[in-house]
Amino acid sequence: MAKPSTVRQERRPALQAIAEVAPAKFDRLIHERLRLGIVSALAANESLTFNELKKLLKTTDGNLSVHARKLEEAHYITCTKSFEGRLPKTEYRLTAGGRRALERYLDHMEALIQAMRER
Repeated sequence: MAKPSTVRQERRPALQAIAEVAPAKFDRLIHERLRLGIVSALAANESLTFNELKKLLKTTDGNLSVHARKLEEAHYITCTKSFEGRLPKTEYRLTAGGRRALERYLDHMEALIQAMRER
């Protein structure tokens, strides 16, 4: 078993590496699991309907609605409502700002992973 002081010394480089890579503004909006799923799914598809996202992310109507609304308020996604016959259809698309936010987030996470692997 390592001595407590040795453990603390081993953790310091890892914490320092994270501090050096972590930007001042980490995008917590995207970091939440379901919102990251929504943005990622829309980055890989031109658009997805509410039901397609719900099925893909294996979530409930209420949960998806709340998280999609937050992304919409941040202008990361757009929501279009229409009808197909008599059935309502809600469709989501990733905005240019949402794509840039996802790219920044992924760059940040890749830098953190790289910093941890290099230590």
